[in-house]
Amino acid sequence: MAVTLKDVAERAGVSRSAVSRYFTPGASVAPKTRARIEVAVADLGYAPNALASSLTTGRTKLIGLVVNNFRNPLILDVVDLFTRGLQQRGLRPLLVNLSGATDPAESVRMLRQYSVDGVIVASSTLPPSFARSFAEGGLPVVNAFGRASEVPVVDIVGIDNKACGRMAAEALLARRYRRLGFLGGPQGASSTEGRAAGFLAAVDGVPEVVVSTSYAEDYTFDAGRAAMQQLLSSGPAEAYFCGDDLLAMGALSAIVEAGLQVPGDVGLIGLNDMEMSRWPNIGLTTIRQPVGDIIEAAINRVTALITDPGQPPEVRLFPCTLIERSTLRPVV
Repeated sequence: MAVTLKDVAERAGVSRSAVSRYFTPGASVAPKTRARIEVAVADLGYAPNALASSLTTGRTKLIGLVVNNFRNPLILDVVDLFTRGLQQRGLRPLLVNLSGATDPAESVRMLRQYSVDGVIVASSTLPPSFARSFAEGGLPVVNAFGRASEVPVVDIVGIDNKACGRMAAEALLARRYRRLGFLGGPQGASSTEGRAAGFLAAVDGVPEVVVSTSYAEDYTFDAGRAAMQQLLSSGPAEAYFCGDDLLAMGALSAIVEAGLQVPGDVGLIGLNDMEMSRWPNIGLTTIRQPVGDIIEAAINRVTALITDPGQPPEVRLFPCTLIERSTLRPVV
């Protein structure tokens, strides 16, 4: 039979309330009593029942982790870092896959059924209405990788997508590319919109520069490949800023299959710096976003909101870095 709190109390020769306080963070327990309970817990192999504890504290320690687009390998890294980070803080992630979801209200009902203490929406492609719906439903929420706003409705932790677009444009201009292309993900995604806006603004008015824009159906290898095949059929640009590394890898595949060289015939720059970008057979020049820092900040912020839910929404953006590899020609 399972060991109970009563069994620990009897073995330690203390009251059940003393054992309960022992497992309550910040509760006062006399040193001698604490030592006796520690011995009894070790002898019996006791672990407190998390569900029973939640009835007493009113906190489940469950954090809803809302994710979509599992076809992108970066999402697996994001989920790995989020789940480990939450568990290290004594919290329990409840993973919710919203790929293809269209109803924010249904997502709110789903998480409220599990009495989560807070929600992290880890997506740059879900509409802002999803994170906003959780807040309107009374749940502390942070949108990691979300769209920045001067007047945020929910807390945002991520990157400045417009700044990344500018960085990509400046990298191409510095290499004297003059026929430029933007190849983004889904046109309605907030990340796509921001990256396109920054890129186009940076090249606007630059003499002799011609820019084209195109969009893939999704942030996937196949979508990037299909989009580049279409672009090659009508005459490609000299270089493309692909709004995601996976799009760039799909584009790279299509270019090589067409008998062209990268960067000799077409240059490519991506965004994210996912692990595959570093592989020698890919060597993608890209813009690195600090995924680990974003995730840590999102976890810290949601725990702060759980403790003090009255805090006004904040936006925290992390700077990105250009990573030079081999898919753009050198600066001349």
